[in-house]
Formats: sequence, structure tokens, C-alpha cells
Amino acid sequence: MVSKPPERDVVEAELDVTAPKHWAAGIPGVAVSLKRGVEQMGAARTAGTLRLLNQREGFDCPGCAWPEPQGHRKLAEFCENGAKAVAEEATRRRVGPEFFAEHPIAELAERTDYWLGQQGRITEPVVLRPGATHYEPVSWAAAFELIADQLRALSTPDEAVFYTSGRTSNEAAFLYQLMVRSFGTSNLPDCSNMCHESSGAALAETTGIGKGSVTLADITEADLIVVVGQNPGTNHPRMLSALEEAKGAGAKIVAVNPLPEAGLLRFKNPQNVRGVLGKGTQLADEFLQIRLGGDQALFQAIGHLLLRWEAERPGTVVDRDFVDTSTEGFEDYAEHVRDLDWSAVDTATGLSRAEIEQVARMFAESERTIVCWAMGLTQHRHSVPTIREIANVVLLRGMIGKPGAGLCPVRGHSNVQGDRTMGIWEKMPEKFLSALESEFGVTVPRKHGHDTVAAIRAMRDGQAKVFLAVGGNFVSAAPDTEVTEAALRSCDLTVHVSTKLNRSHVVHGRTALILPTRGRTERDLQEGGEQFVTVEDSMSVVHRSRGRLQPASEHLLSEVGIICGLALALFGPDHPVPWADFAGDYDLIRDRISRVVPGCADYNEKVRRPDGFVLPHAPRDAREFTGTRHDRAVFTANELTVLKVPPGRLLLQTLRSHDQYNTTIYGLDDRYRGIKNARRVVMLNADDITELGLADGQLVDLVSEWPDATSGTTEERRAPSFRVVPYPTPRGCAAAYFPEANTLVPLNSTADESNTPTSKSIVIRVEAHVHTTE
Repeated sequence: MVSKPPERDVVEAELDVTAPKHWAAGIPGVAVSLKRGVEQMGAARTAGTLRLLNQREGFDCPGCAWPEPQGHRKLAEFCENGAKAVAEEATRRRVGPEFFAEHPIAELAERTDYWLGQQGRITEPVVLRPGATHYEPVSWAAAFELIADQLRALSTPDEAVFYTSGRTSNEAAFLYQLMVRSFGTSNLPDCSNMCHESSGAALAETTGIGKGSVTLADITEADLIVVVGQNPGTNHPRMLSALEEAKGAGAKIVAVNPLPEAGLLRFKNPQNVRGVLGKGTQLADEFLQIRLGGDQALFQAIGHLLLRWEAERPGTVVDRDFVDTSTEGFEDYAEHVRDLDWSAVDTATGLSRAEIEQVARMFAESERTIVCWAMGLTQHRHSVPTIREIANVVLLRGMIGKPGAGLCPVRGHSNVQGDRTMGIWEKMPEKFLSALESEFGVTVPRKHGHDTVAAIRAMRDGQAKVFLAVGGNFVSAAPDTEVTEAALRSCDLTVHVSTKLNRSHVVHGRTALILPTRGRTERDLQEGGEQFVTVEDSMSVVHRSRGRLQPASEHLLSEVGIICGLALALFGPDHPVPWADFAGDYDLIRDRISRVVPGCADYNEKVRRPDGFVLPHAPRDAREFTGTRHDRAVFTANELTVLKVPPGRLLLQTLRSHDQYNTTIYGLDDRYRGIKNARRVVMLNADDITELGLADGQLVDLVSEWPDATSGTTEERRAPSFRVVPYPTPRGCAAAYFPEANTLVPLNSTADESNTPTSKSIVIRVEAHVHTTE
């Protein structure tokens, strides 16, 4: 299977490579933020918009989910990538009917995601009819009727798939899942299926709740912060300020990552003198450059050492009181890791014993420890066992339910956690579903629906015929690009609720609709007056978000308005859910949320508090683990997985450039890694380049190899035309950007238990590119 790159992205002759940076942010971060803002918005609009970003009376960043501080906030409570996200949403560029009249769909399909995103905001609904060559304008009423007709024509509601991106507000997410379940299906895949689903699965099993147990205040109270499989300098830049504050209070920081990312090493805070004129703050006291997929072995080894030291000096390492009164499974776990295979640890991690022992000592000596992680841990076949091993170490030391300690999965998109809280999940628990039925007088299905991977399979196999996405860029986010694109093209109808153009709009079903929505930055005036929405950050804080800009077009509807309009067309005015009332007054939605969603009582009152409110979390708040099978935290014994790569092959991870957020490409400058003007690059260790007979800058093809246990064959996928870039990655490990490398991730290669695509551990071979003439 060969993935053909967009025509204008095959060979990037202007590739410019310099040495990777050893620090993040500083004056360049400020300069880039302002430059991108002025280019997209103009100077006055940039100043007026950024001052409201992440402020109490402003709007929540449409980028990452890092929390805002409780109490005092800085004048500039945003990062470089947050400023880029706002610039793209608040841009003055427009994509109107004349754009679609000028550009046929065949031409747009040859454009890159970067080019598509740079065209600006979509101004009115458009439809691509069967056999048509261009999108054309369509009224909202006609669009809603077209969708409703297609849905009603299905032989079963399960032939429809309803996807959600993390940018969707709590109010829109709650109504969306209510509409979908009222229609009769639980097919509610979301972006979390592709990122932190593994975290939720592991934490729900071990602590009883699939969310982190840490607050922002805990970060600054910790003695030890361990950051694993995460690049905060690019993906969560405001986290660097919290880490800097923690360092100032005496914390030690350990970074565990295959790449020496600048944001893990040193931070030049542009809001203080040391960051502007000095060297900034060294963050990582220890950097463990681990091999891809070796984190489970590392934490098993740490657990083994902690138990060995406890045996040598009983009562000095293991928190026996906590273990005895609040956990189960300890003896089985302890027996399992006492027999650790150190040779397997050596192979899996690529680390020295001295490095591992040094970090284990830090765990043993710390009284307040936090472990943070992101997708570097969640996108392997053994991701769930890996995160369970982290939980084991934290439980050993009693590092949960006390200040400055806990488990901290750092979520990506700004409201991905809130969407799940509001019911965007294909297998919501009975308590939630019963509450929905009781509150609204509707009947909702109990059968579990499709997650993202299952949804792609269903569309591929003709079992799903309508695809509707609220936000996101499904084609570029999903694995196995060729399979995903073919699946969408086989649908009778594809619908995307979006602000800007992306790849998913040009990979369409027989009929396709683009429904443009208002953004976070824009005012939302309805019959009930000016509205606000709410979001939940990565640490379970729920708060308001209110846009201030005039909408990009008078034809735009809010996400809530689009969902309510579709529901009215689908169900009619006599449906027991008052959709029209909800569209006019979001307080009415929040009243219903307060009676359905656990932890959201008095929702309207609490979200109007200056800093919102924190959702309850029993392990964090009371050291109670009521969500587990016996109301105790659970130790687990996990078989150690060591990724074995055949000779002449490498293990590839996909990752973001510093100039992108998720699938949104802001530019072509991965500044911290020193890679400019190109995205089709593969980062290889210099010794691997030599051993494989390759050369710096050589044009190569990447070929993934995946053994299909069902068929007994090895599947291959080819991504052509990548430039080789020497980079300080561990021997045998490689890296390339997504979405360009997503085509290499087989649809069936997923994490055990969570079904998350294994985008961080892909076996590849690298071949010299052969130019062909078509």
C-alpha cells in the first residue's frame, strides 16, 4: 500500500537543518507569536484578542488543556502555540462561495493541510452533491434536512458514526451525545480514542477514575516531578512556567524521553528578566534518553529497586500504612517484580543501571512525587500496562491523595476531557444513561458503539454509511491514511462542523457538507442574550469561556445552534428534548447537565465563580478508590513487553513539529529541533544512517512492516519522499511528523485494552527513493 503525498509536498528542496536548541521560549517565542498574530489578524486585533486569552472574562485557548492558575493570573496567560491557534481562528482571511467556485475539489485534494488551513475562515454552509466538481452554497435549513433525510433512510441508527473533536464545548458535547443516543446509537468515537484512551483505561482500573489526580498547585508543592513521554515545550508550553516555579521551590525534575526536547532541558521565561537577558532556568536534573517503548521496563525496574531497598531497611521506602489500608494486589505485584529480568530491562530501555538506580533513589527519597506523561506513553501496544506500572510505583510510595503528589496525564486538546465528562464515549456507564432517560424522557441504547478504529472498519466494510464530525480533522488524525480515506469515500454522506478548511473536507462521501461554526474567540448572541460556554481542563477544573470578537460571517452558527438545528430537523418539534429552547439559552443546557452529569450539581452557579469549580476526584480529595472493584487502589502484575525489531529495521514514532498543534499546521519551522521549510523528514541516529548505507539529506521511502497474527502475513505500507535528517535519537529509533507518517500505522495495530493506534512504535525499513515517471 503506497500513500501518495500531496503534489506540492513531495520534495521540499528548501530543507534547512541546524543544531537542535537546548532551551525553549525566550524572545523568539514572543516574536513568533506577535508575527503570526499580525499576519493573520493585524496589530490592533492581535493586541485586543491576546489580552483576553485564558483570562477570567475572556475565552479559553483553543489549543491545549493545560489549566489556568487559581487566583492571580499574569497579563499574558498564553504561550506561542496558543497565540498561533488564536491567530488562525481570529484571522481576517475568508473562504467564501467565490473560493469554492474558483477551486474544484480535485484541485483542493492535491493541496497540503498547511495550504488548506492558511486560506482562512469558512463563511457559510456548502454542499458537494453526487458527481459535482465544486462545493456550492446551501442554506442551513436545506443542510439540516439533507442530513436528517439521510439518517432516517438508514436501515439502523448504527449505520451512522458521530465523531467529536476536543475543541467542542461542554454544552455542545452534552447535546451532541444526547442527540446521537436519542437517534438510537452509541457510535460516538472521539479524538481521545487516539491519544489518552490508554491513560483512562489504566487509571480507571488502578485508582477507580480515568483522570489525573493532580492540581496545578500540586506541581509547585512537589519534591520530585517526573515527565515521561512528553514534550511540554511544544505541546503544553505553559507547563514550563509551572515547572520553573516548582524548581524555584526546590523540586527536582526528571525527564524521560527518546528525544532531548528543548522544553525538557531549559526554559527562558519571556515574562521575567532571567528569561529575557539571562540563561533561563535549567529544568531537568536528570535526562533519561530511553528507547521507544522502554518505559514499562523502566518503571518495573524502579519498583524492583524500591522493594529491594525496603527489604534491606523495612519501613523506610514503602508506605506500608497506605498500602495495607487502601490498596490490594500488593503481594502479587511484589512477587512479580522481585524476579525482574535485568537483561530485558537493558534491551528495552537502552539505559545504564546507574541511570535507573539514580532515578529510583530520587523516588525513594522524595516525600511528594508527581509523574506526568502524554502520548509518548499512550500509543504503544503495551501502553496500558506501562501506565499501570507508573501507578504501581506511585502507590508503593503512597504518592496519591496528598499535596504535591499524584498521577498526571497531560491531555492535549483543550476540552477533550470535558467532552468525555459530558458523555462523549461509546460505552458510557449505566448510571449516566439512566440519568439521561429520567431527565429527558427518551430511550437510549445500552449497546456499546464504535470507537475511532472500529468506526473506520465499519465505514470500510459498508456497515456505516453516514459520518458526521463536530470539529477536528479526522482524516489527518486517524491511522492508516489510505484505509481511512477509502472508508470515508465509501460513505453516502460525510458532514464536518468546522471553522477552516482541512484535509477531511476533500476526502468526502458521495454527498458532503461543510457546516461552518463560530470559534472560541467570537461573540455568541442568541435569543436569550449573549451566551458563554464551559470547558474542563486537564486537571478537572470547569470554567467559562466567552468570545469577544464579531463572528467571521453573519452566516455562522454556534456548535450548540448547529446541533439543535439538526436535532429539530431529525426529530421534529414534538420531541421531548426542548432543542429550540436550548439553542436560545445555554443556561437551560447547564441546568440539565447539573442533574445528569456526576459532580456537576449547581452547575450554573459554580461556573460563574471567578475560577469555576473543580470536579470531585475521590482518590485526590479523600484517598478513596470507590470506582475500583473492591474500593481499593489496585496494584497490578504486568508481563514485561520488550519491543523486538528485526535486523536492518528501525522503530518509528510520529510526533508534532513545534509549528503545529495536533493536525493543524501553523508553519514549516520546527524551531527547537532545527528543522525548517520541510515536513517530510525522518530523524535518524547518525550511526544508523551510516549502518544503513544512507546519507544526510537523502530522499528515502519509509516502509512499515506489521505482522498480522490473524492472516499470518506481514502487511506493508509505504510513505514516499522523506528527507533523512541526522538527529540525537537513540540507536534503532526514528521519528517523523504526523499526519505525514500516519499512513504507516496499520489500522489493526492498536494498544491492548484501549484500542489506541500504536503511533509511537512502528517497525519500518528505510529505502532509497526511486524517482518514477507516471
